[in-house]
Amino acid sequence: MDVGGDTYRQLVVVGHGPAGHRLVETLRERDTAGLWRITVIGEEPRPAYDRVALTSYLTEEADLTFPAHDAQVTVRIAETVTGIDRAARTVTTASGEVIGYDALVLATGSAPFVPPVPGRDLPGVFVYRTIDDLEALRAHCTARPGAAGVVVGGGLLGLEAARALQGLGIDVHVVEAAPWLMPRQLDEGGGAMLRRHIQQLGLTVHTGAPLQGLHPGPDGTVAQVTLGDGTAIRAQVVVFSAGIRPRDELARACGLPVGERGGIVVDATCRTADPAIFAIGECALVDGTVYGLVGPCFAMAETVADHLAALANGTTAQAAFGGADTSTKLKLMGVEVASFGDPFASRAGGALDVTYTDPVAGVYKKLVVSDDARTLLGGVLVGDASAYPVLRTRVGAQLPGSPEQILFGGTEPPGGELPGDAVICSCNNVSAETIRGAIRAESLTDVPAVKECTRAGTSCGSCVPLVKKLLDAELTAAGVQVGKALCEHFDHSRAELFDIVRVRQITTFTQLITEHGRGRGCDICKPVVASILASLGRGHILDGEQAALQDTNDHFLANMQKNGTYSVVPRIPGGEITPEKLIVIGEVARDFGLYTKITGGQRIDLFGARVEQLPKIWKRLVDAGFESGHAYGKALRTVKSCVGSTWCRYGVQDSVGMAIRLELRYRGLRAPHKLKAAVSGCARECAEARSKDFGVIATERGWNLYVGGNGGMRPRHADLFASDLDDETLVRYIDRFLMFYIRTADRLQRTAGWLEELDGGIDYLREVIIEDRLGICAELDEQMERHVAGYSDEWRDTLEDPEKLRRFVSFVNAPDVPDPSIVFEPERDQIKPVLLAGPKLEVVTR
Repeated sequence: MDVGGDTYRQLVVVGHGPAGHRLVETLRERDTAGLWRITVIGEEPRPAYDRVALTSYLTEEADLTFPAHDAQVTVRIAETVTGIDRAARTVTTASGEVIGYDALVLATGSAPFVPPVPGRDLPGVFVYRTIDDLEALRAHCTARPGAAGVVVGGGLLGLEAARALQGLGIDVHVVEAAPWLMPRQLDEGGGAMLRRHIQQLGLTVHTGAPLQGLHPGPDGTVAQVTLGDGTAIRAQVVVFSAGIRPRDELARACGLPVGERGGIVVDATCRTADPAIFAIGECALVDGTVYGLVGPCFAMAETVADHLAALANGTTAQAAFGGADTSTKLKLMGVEVASFGDPFASRAGGALDVTYTDPVAGVYKKLVVSDDARTLLGGVLVGDASAYPVLRTRVGAQLPGSPEQILFGGTEPPGGELPGDAVICSCNNVSAETIRGAIRAESLTDVPAVKECTRAGTSCGSCVPLVKKLLDAELTAAGVQVGKALCEHFDHSRAELFDIVRVRQITTFTQLITEHGRGRGCDICKPVVASILASLGRGHILDGEQAALQDTNDHFLANMQKNGTYSVVPRIPGGEITPEKLIVIGEVARDFGLYTKITGGQRIDLFGARVEQLPKIWKRLVDAGFESGHAYGKALRTVKSCVGSTWCRYGVQDSVGMAIRLELRYRGLRAPHKLKAAVSGCARECAEARSKDFGVIATERGWNLYVGGNGGMRPRHADLFASDLDDETLVRYIDRFLMFYIRTADRLQRTAGWLEELDGGIDYLREVIIEDRLGICAELDEQMERHVAGYSDEWRDTLEDPEKLRRFVSFVNAPDVPDPSIVFEPERDQIKPVLLAGPKLEVVTR
């Protein structure tokens, strides 16, 4: 085309989803001379957005919109192309407009598959594909609180839909026709383990159960679903997520070849039978395959962008789409799931399966290796996918150790040792060497910069930890100090975020990440921010948005045990307890059939409580005067003590009284890690005070204060901080020590590690706490006083709030039904958990 003396080519892109957006974005980068004028036509009433994160729109109302294109791109939204004239090289829109093209790209995506069953058109039946679908679904569910729902399809998107419905207060059943969940990604063992996790979260799963029909209620909307085995399920909302079908109707109508089961036939350059027309994404059929993952769709878009850029310049591109890595890692309702390489060992030549199963921990791992056990072919991980980033890069390569060593995580190489051709980001096909080269050439110093420069980690995000390892390895090798950013969503350390929240009086995670971060957060930053908010007294940890930030234990205000039950640990300050309270604990343990044990922290643990029993147990304990012992939280656990001068002939101070005073003062204090303390009544040290985060030992003239001790894997004796302190000075110094630690420590850092890393060590700490070197002692004092004044027992508050109590069920649809997988047997006149199937390592030869 020649306009005003300028010659350019006209590209029309039909479809403005992720693939279409990536095509345009890549072409604008590579068409440096600006020879293409681009028109994008999209059906939806909004620009392109991130479908991978679709559920977050429903649960968090997140903004998923991709960055806008530049001025050389015209985007027409809410417009439909109705026909293609290949001879004239034009497309016609629903409004009657005719638009000419030199090249046409069909990026029409796919449509949800809805099985041809009776009742599929009833009101209350939805698909899960677009933002409009989600908005309609939310409106329907909001108008029906407490309704029951069915999700048809147990694949990736189906389970995402189930999670979203559960978040809207719906009692959810998942129906999957295949024998197990996620049949395209997982084998039978992985699917079974995933099912166990999903059901523990309150969803009901039906597998091997084809849908038979949907039936209306009196008002004409859907009310019931029946399955092929005769099962009837109450359902006021039904969501179909049973697969996709390529949108190839435009191609069919203009005579382009399509596959027998759909999809526009294209060659390795993504070109159709018409040289001027390309097809990319979920509408394209490449070598007999339609790809439904974002990585292959992006790879097609970049292939076509290369050819279009070369076409405008009069050159020939060599780019070709030769298939793609279909590895997947995601977190479904808190359950890590990953599949990589060929998990079903479909390659010829034989293979070995090496599997590890631990049904108690909910972990299933399988590696598929060559018959000589030296080459990794693929694998499945459920419950623990921490090895996925490294394992995926090793597919097709020689294993760095024996399969069983790799399964247990003992041979993970540091980021700098990964081979250069290892694909780090399968979504965007970015290798380790590409990332290393960009870091060196562009002097990149943080993960966001690497993501912007290479696109690695910008789609599903599962490769970000490995990107960070590569970055840290390169910076370290170059002599650059590695930054202490908490995660990719915040450029600040935990200590910096603490001060931001404190100074700016921030009260929610959303406010913090909006004003000082990016994205929607992750499993690293969300619990950290939750802890910071709790440390600063920003409300109950289960209030509103706070509840969604918590780890599993805090989520149920109890410590999960190996068989899926929980422990109940009431606070017993200083280990001092009346006979009446002892009787109550005994009666509760007897009536609920719990295992009881006196702990090293001088209190009584009650084990074996099912989640739905927790409120009933705590109601009786709270009524008897007990409160939460915070055994589940990163908070003060206990202040242990000996009997001190009250009873012991060697005691020189009242250690019990001081221990009770300290425990009641610091109870509920949230910190970067758990806190333990002790008070000994004399130098004989029966309370083992020097093995605690802070310990107090009585002297003839007062108290000696020790800080920075711990037991565990790396025992450390606490350091003497100050000697012969009176009661008030002792408490004041502990106040400041704890608040300074909470303010400045890293994520999950005990006081021992914090003190060892503190520049200047114990001497500097004395200068801060005693001499007020930083001028912050008044602030630290005030923060602690605010904590003490604002303390409220978390379990008492929970029992008084019906909304908080709704979470304490094993099964949403049957709140009083116990989990049938929890079994006990007697031992020494108490119960012990029965492990229905213990961990096992298995090698199977094909």
